[in-house]
Amino acid sequence: MTAADLLVVITDVMLRGIGEIYFPVSFLTITPVCRLIAILISTASTASVWFTVVFTFDRFVAICCQKLKTKYCTEKTAAAVIGVVSALSCLLNIPWCFVFDPEYIMDNIPRGCVLKTTFFTSSAWAAFDLFNLVLTPCLPFILILLFNLLTARHILVASSVRRGLRGRSNGENYKDPEMENRRKSIILLFSISGSFILLWSTFIFYIISPRTANVQYYTASDIESAAFMLQLLSSCTNTCIYVVTQTKFREELKNGVKYPLNKIVTFVKS
Repeated sequence: MTAADLLVVITDVMLRGIGEIYFPVSFLTITPVCRLIAILISTASTASVWFTVVFTFDRFVAICCQKLKTKYCTEKTAAAVIGVVSALSCLLNIPWCFVFDPEYIMDNIPRGCVLKTTFFTSSAWAAFDLFNLVLTPCLPFILILLFNLLTARHILVASSVRRGLRGRSNGENYKDPEMENRRKSIILLFSISGSFILLWSTFIFYIISPRTANVQYYTASDIESAAFMLQLLSSCTNTCIYVVTQTKFREELKNGVKYPLNKIVTFVKS
């Protein structure tokens, strides 16, 4: 999930955003490269959103479905799910290869990317656009809310029963390690899925409103800038949340930073 978020930052922010502003005439603006960047952005965004859904479902199974937990919450299953989501994200975004035309020609080189006119008139492209809208992010939005509500309900009921039993047997001030683990799990779950819901809400409003108002698209506006800014910001939050809440993640991150430095120091000394 963090890797997918990082790809969104690299492709959308660095290659497209910074490239368009500071390098308006470079290899990044050549139409095939521009088209490839657009496909990578869409693929990374789809993977990032659905990895958040998968994570939410994983926590739901781990907390609420104890019988299914032993079969589903394994490294083998996690690897399979990651592979399937990654492959489907790539396949579902293949049609974007055929939707862009060159914006202009410079020195006999096609540059820039603009949507084909048939994208706005063809019923097939309209169906694809609607399918893409439902798939990312409307359906994930609903699924994350549903799994969070079910998980929260289960935790509240189970915690209430457990506190009552523990209080009668060991006294009210007894510190329950199981309750501490549940508290950490719910904080991590709600931090990641909650930030996704909050940061994507403006973007969902922005892309749904023109369609419900029978408007083809919005022109540049404050809500457009805010929607895309918050959407991109959502790709930065998961890493920060992991750093704050997960000890093992912090340790692996430190090891990843120290490894190349140790190699450089060893090379210099030798």
